[in-house]
Amino acid sequence: MRSRLSILKLGGSVITEKDKPLTPNIHAIRRLAGEISRAEARPLIIIHGGGSYGHPLAKKHGIAEGFKRASQVFGFSETHQAMVSLNSLLVKSLLESGLPAFSISPSSFIITRNGRIQHLNEEILGMMLEAGLVPVLYGDAVMDSERGFAILSGDQIAAALAIDLEAERIIMGIDVDGLYDSDPKVNPDAKLINRISLGDLPLALRSIGRSHVPDVTGGMMGKILELKAAVERGVEVIIINALVPGNVYRVLIGEDVVGTRIER
Repeated sequence: MRSRLSILKLGGSVITEKDKPLTPNIHAIRRLAGEISRAEARPLIIIHGGGSYGHPLAKKHGIAEGFKRASQVFGFSETHQAMVSLNSLLVKSLLESGLPAFSISPSSFIITRNGRIQHLNEEILGMMLEAGLVPVLYGDAVMDSERGFAILSGDQIAAALAIDLEAERIIMGIDVDGLYDSDPKVNPDAKLINRISLGDLPLALRSIGRSHVPDVTGGMMGKILELKAAVERGVEVIIINALVPGNVYRVLIGEDVVGTRIER
């Protein structure tokens, strides 16, 4: 039987000022922390993206390309530390809102191979959930058995954990209302897709624009492709605009929210 576990992925474009390096969106972080705490949705795992913290540094040092030169080692560490700093801001706000949030670094329990998860020890997360904690993870710079190191997106982590822990749903909080038939940031006539099946995804993906700011994890197209495996396993995926006040709270308590649902 599928668990009641919800996985909430907060995009980097939501919790940071994505066009301003190393700049958090403190107002959004505090509001979201309050909404998540108030919803009392348990069990829950929170994962967040890098936004202006992780992506510019990873791109600057070529971390996604793997270990090719000694100078990248500093950049690898710097990228990870930037994500730790952003994670600390979110966890601090969650704790202040009364949620027993617990920061955990993906690089401490995940190893990739050519950028794909090779080994993931979900036992520690299971123990945290049983204890009533809310693990808070993030896209991270991780060790890679082939490349030396790699960038592991929060989207790939969300899909993998949803499958391994048999989550009921993945909620993707981004900076637009959901999946559109074209890029809404470029085309004002873009239409929101309320529901879409896996069979219709290939056609929709041709119309999705890529990010216009540094994103080493593939932008919207990368998110959808990562989620596909989880949807195939029966996990409900809901994409919503987390910048709209109240949306995250409402979706966590099971209310209908404007967005996109991806189904088998």
